[in-house]
Amino acid sequence: MLLGQSATKAALVPLAIASMPLQPASGATSYALMAQDPYAILGVARGADEKAIKSAYRKLAKELHPDHNQDNPKAAERFSEVTRAYDLLSDKDKRARFDRGEIDIDGNPTGFGGGFGGGGGFGGGGAHRGFGGGGFGGGAPEGVDLGDIFEGLFGGRAGGGGGFGRQAPPPKGANRAYRLAVSLSDAATCASQRLTLADGKTVDVKLPKGLEDGMQIRLSGKGEPGPGGTGDAIVTIVLLPHPYFRREGDDLRVDVPITLDEALHGAKVKVPTAEGAVMLTVAAGSSSGKTLRLKGKGMTRKDGTRGDQLITLEVSVPEQDADLLARLDGWRDTRDVRAKFG
Repeated sequence: MLLGQSATKAALVPLAIASMPLQPASGATSYALMAQDPYAILGVARGADEKAIKSAYRKLAKELHPDHNQDNPKAAERFSEVTRAYDLLSDKDKRARFDRGEIDIDGNPTGFGGGFGGGGGFGGGGAHRGFGGGGFGGGAPEGVDLGDIFEGLFGGRAGGGGGFGRQAPPPKGANRAYRLAVSLSDAATCASQRLTLADGKTVDVKLPKGLEDGMQIRLSGKGEPGPGGTGDAIVTIVLLPHPYFRREGDDLRVDVPITLDEALHGAKVKVPTAEGAVMLTVAAGSSSGKTLRLKGKGMTRKDGTRGDQLITLEVSVPEQDADLLARLDGWRDTRDVRAKFG
């Protein structure tokens, strides 16, 4: 049955409202909108590259981290929002789907497919071609009740179970943020780490290859429970300084002291590595500053190969050793060891 003119106008009002740009009426509304926009949360433009997004996230995460804001619960909430935004934008597939309007910031389907302007929307072609052959402007054919359609679209009854009134799935629980301190030796070998969760349970975290300070690991289903499933745990890696190893790119450096006797006559000395101590041959006549190399004892790279360990010898001379002084009495080293300085 065709609708009268007054009924048709009344039914078209919601479409006009829906097509208007969103204009927040208050600060609270504006913040609610920003909380659903990962770009706004991180303070980056929609076209920002991966480097800009990562830089913005690291700056905010450092500023808002709960460890630095124990008396500020709002900072913890913002930290969770920032982490949630970065989780989406750092995933190329999820970011593309969000930009197309297919999912929201939590990765849940929006229920509108490609949005209002795409080929499957209200004004496009295909099976959902508009009313009258060209969108809404062509009038309604006989037997079509515009009121029913708009009612289903804007929250009323759905048409046939597969239309626009289909409800979005219930949201998952919130993600949980953790920090995991890792020693340089464990990072080098990708040793498994034990993490205690908020509920008191423990999990073993497998470190990825190519580990860097600030890298994040996602543990699925280890976050907060929710009606649509449990959220994830987002683990941020913190590389701890080592008492004697120093990292140089993919290599590890360590200074190893040797005695004067070992330097003069040569010796086998025990030196530390990320996997444990090994015996190293020191050639006779070795001087302080000489560097030896252990292949494949450095950091694990993303491709599974490893850097090297560089060992710098330091000859340790005893102070006021009477026996040594007596043995060397009358002996002088006549070499010009500083000749290179001119």
